Amino acid sequence: QRPPGLALHKKAFIRANTYSMDTSVRHLIGISGGKDSAALAIYLHQKHPELPLEYYFCDTGKELDETYALIERLEAYLGAKVTKLETVQSDKETPFDHFLEQYGGYLPSSISRWCTKKMKLEPFEKWVGNGPVISYVGIRDDENRDGYISKKSNIQTIFPFRYNLWSEDVIRPLLAQDQVEFLKKAYAQQLEGDALARVQEILSRPVGKFYAQAKKLSDLLNVSARAFNYVVHAWLQDSEYPLASLNTYSLLDNEDRLGIADIYRLLEESGVGIPEYYQERTFEVNGKVGKYARSRSGCYFCFYQQKIEWVWLYEQHPELFKKAMGYEKDGYSWMDEETLEEIIQPARIQKIKEDAMAAYARNQANRAKNSTYLLDILGTDDGCAACFI
Repeated sequence: QRPPGLALHKKAFIRANTYSMDTSVRHLIGISGGKDSAALAIYLHQKHPELPLEYYFCDTGKELDETYALIERLEAYLGAKVTKLETVQSDKETPFDHFLEQYGGYLPSSISRWCTKKMKLEPFEKWVGNGPVISYVGIRDDENRDGYISKKSNIQTIFPFRYNLWSEDVIRPLLAQDQVEFLKKAYAQQLEGDALARVQEILSRPVGKFYAQAKKLSDLLNVSARAFNYVVHAWLQDSEYPLASLNTYSLLDNEDRLGIADIYRLLEESGVGIPEYYQERTFEVNGKVGKYARSRSGCYFCFYQQKIEWVWLYEQHPELFKKAMGYEKDGYSWMDEETLEEIIQPARIQKIKEDAMAAYARNQANRAKNSTYLLDILGTDDGCAACFI
């Protein structure tokens, strides 16, 4: 992206009395079947009805029935269809089976996520084409990750749940030392008095060993997130980002910070509800009762899931587990260290359940997140935001 010069662009501070929308810019939300993307659709529908939002879902053909049920409930709430993107036309049973053959039976893994590339990212980028697109992503304010950022210059990512709306590809050049004078002028249009003096002080301090970019960003946001958003928008005006074509943008006034408790509240109060695979089921081992649930949307055989989730699949959806086992052949397996056949041996299941119960006990402190859901107490590394938010 081409950063703006030091002179403020004449479009930078146009403040229309009514909301003006460039209809050539598309506003998109990817629905994964998970809690965060569903909550994001609800949140923007409630708080920003002026946005002409479109919803899409990349169907791998290997989703849980509970995922499709959630999408149906979300469609009913929104009064809008979720477009199912066509991944590939093939005579194979599902898109996954088509690409598995193309990859010679090599199962996807954390080091070769061809499933995400071929069945999530490429269909999305093909669908949006080359026109300007704003992609809304449901990463929460209590998460420390950026998620998927498209490499296509016509797609801009916005994070409405976060205090910081903006993606790293915007923040890094924005806070570069050669933009300081521009930022000082832009902030002078937004703030005055002590707040402006504090910002000028922050901007004068260069990012370096003793002042990390994340700290500088945090300091600016803590003065005024709203002012920061308007300054970013001004900075974008001479760039090729999609937001450069919008004279005004309602999310610039957004200072919300949504965490996990807010996500559950949105889902429950809307009536859409929590995805059923998050609902806890009990098991017994050594005379003690434990709990398990699925922690993610995405394919039922996702290689990112924990061992206890594989056991959950085996016991709650044995027919799907059997299908997942069928893909393990010619030396390929879903996990590096053991196969699904090995994981369901009685002694191994017992050990996995014992480990899960111990992890639950160790992580009780995570209840401070104000969530009673098992996936939050145990904690997970979703790995790939394109599939799981």
